[in-house]
Amino acid sequence: MGRGAGRGASRLALPVSAGAAMLVALDGTVLLMAQPGMQRELDSTTGQLQWTSTGYLVAVAALLVLAGRLGDRYGHRRTLLAGVLGFGAASAGIALAPTLGWVVGLRVVQGVFGALLQPGTLALLRLCCPPERLGRAIAVRTGAIAVAAGAGPLLGGLLVDAFGWRAVFWINVPAAVLIAAMTLALRPGYPGRPGADGQRLDLAGAALLAAALAVLVHALSRVPERGWGGTSAELAGTTGLFAVLVAHERRAANPVVPRPVAASRPVAASLVLLLTASAGLFGTLFSTTFRLQDALHVSPSGAALRMLPLTALMVLGAPAAERALRVQGPRRTALAGVVLLVAGIAGLAGPGGGGGSVPVTAVAAALLGTGFAAVMVTATGTVVGDAPAGYAGTVGGLKQTAMNTGPTLGIAAAAGAGAHGALPVLAALAALGLLPAAALPGTGAAAHREPAVGGA
Repeated sequence: MGRGAGRGASRLALPVSAGAAMLVALDGTVLLMAQPGMQRELDSTTGQLQWTSTGYLVAVAALLVLAGRLGDRYGHRRTLLAGVLGFGAASAGIALAPTLGWVVGLRVVQGVFGALLQPGTLALLRLCCPPERLGRAIAVRTGAIAVAAGAGPLLGGLLVDAFGWRAVFWINVPAAVLIAAMTLALRPGYPGRPGADGQRLDLAGAALLAAALAVLVHALSRVPERGWGGTSAELAGTTGLFAVLVAHERRAANPVVPRPVAASRPVAASLVLLLTASAGLFGTLFSTTFRLQDALHVSPSGAALRMLPLTALMVLGAPAAERALRVQGPRRTALAGVVLLVAGIAGLAGPGGGGGSVPVTAVAAALLGTGFAAVMVTATGTVVGDAPAGYAGTVGGLKQTAMNTGPTLGIAAAAGAGAHGALPVLAALAALGLLPAAALPGTGAAAHREPAVGGA
């Protein structure tokens, strides 16, 4: 590949990656604003309406790793393009849906295509960006996701007020078309094929992994309604499925999680870190939002404004985390991020926290945003940069699985602990991230990463 083509691919890979990630993040947050109007128009119960979220989450979590493997085998540009176009088409279908049953079914379809597009957003950065620019690209992507997540409730509220709930799905269509057009123009031109191309996909392992993750996410999503006791049978089933999966993977010639990936200590540590950090953050947001609105009678927009420092510091903290990562290395940056995240949760749990004092809440939210930005940039950079050659999509799928499962775990932990015990439990859960953070490489480890092999 010529230098001009490489620079062009690198420049276009970042807006494609960030745009696709923002599309998914925005869709998840604007849905919250659409659900009340959807419930009224389609005459549904709260339990039925919950499936518009649960169906999507289960589909995404179940298929992310398989989607990454498909990208490694057939090319990430292809899977991302198919995912974006399918996501946009499903969004248009939801906007036209006559009944809630159609909405739920199409949300599951949307989740399938959402899973197909997500691993490629990270794999393209690995394949198209030079190693010295990869960290900066990941920081930009992290900031873009924070902007989308923070702007979602405001944008969703404006659209619903002006045009009704269907508008929040219509906005996905032009965004998907634009991202698809940029993806078509992205031609990295890397020679050869991914290292996983010569291997057959382990369909039995993929089915076991998908089933285990689907049951796990479904069980966790029902904890706020049923409690831990009401989901114990599903959680036991999840344990059994994972046990069968591990036994199968040990015997399989081509396991669904390739052995070089499973043996990578930096990748494994980063995935556990992302799981605990996202659980702590999103569980805290869930608990604090309910306290602000139900106990302190703060309006939804007022609650969003009180937590605005979190979004602002995630956006500002991402480039700062990238610089710290280059100077201090993954281990120290991740440890600092976890400490800041735990301090933010503790601040909300202490006197004046949880919205009781606006300044205290603002400081705690700022700590949450700064800490989570450091964790996200460090763990994502380690996962992508240390991915074994030919498996960028697989590790991207695993990373997104952790990021989709963590929030569900955090909300379940918050709901299961009750109003008074939620934040201490979540602080302890986030503090568990100190263990995988300590297992990350030290200063200078990034210089020894092996180059990516394969194509997009």
